[in-house]
Amino acid sequence: MAATQQYVYPDQDEIRIEAVLAALADPVRLDMVRQLAEPGTEISCSGFDVAVTKSTLTHHLRTLREAGIIMGRQQGTARYNSLRRKDLDELFPGLLQGVLAARR
Repeated sequence: MAATQQYVYPDQDEIRIEAVLAALADPVRLDMVRQLAEPGTEISCSGFDVAVTKSTLTHHLRTLREAGIIMGRQQGTARYNSLRRKDLDELFPGLLQGVLAARR
């Protein structure tokens, strides 16, 4: 049986505004964050409604994860992603609210 990949997520004090802003600057990643915006929302890696290839989606998920924007939870063979809203709101008050409220 193959082992599931373990991902490393930055601790809250390791999240940097530069990385967060750079990750959110991409329209696909911003759309993914908007899809996760409702409290309690979890989306599997294949469940995002974005028009990109699987490898490109993997790249976007990695970028969001390494920036500290999302967290993942393994359930069987699926990984469910959620927004690290509490951490981001504590570190950068109003940032997510402003980004999510911006015109599309």
